[in-house]
Amino acid sequence: MGSSDTNRPSARWTFLTNHARVLLMIAQDPQIRLRDVAAEIGITERAAQAIVADLEEAGYLTRTRVGRRNHYSIDATRRFRHPAEADVRIDSLLSIFTHRDRPAAAP
Repeated sequence: MGSSDTNRPSARWTFLTNHARVLLMIAQDPQIRLRDVAAEIGITERAAQAIVADLEEAGYLTRTRVGRRNHYSIDATRRFRHPAEADVRIDSLLSIFTHRDRPAAAP
């Protein structure tokens, strides 16, 4: 075995998809810039835009222009897309991650 778990291929997967991560970041800051979302998640800004477009098209969020910025609103009553969780509203996921303390940014 390698000296750390990050060297194993199985250590590269995560439980949350990028779609979930984008949704959670928007839930924490509805006026966040997609540039910042992309940087935090480790994806391109174009990928973040495509994910937001997917979430909008599916009805999970709406985007409203406020001045020079976008403001996002999430419909927390929407349900998970996978048939195994289709009876669960996304507010259960949002509440887990939006009510926890985030580590402070480095000075």
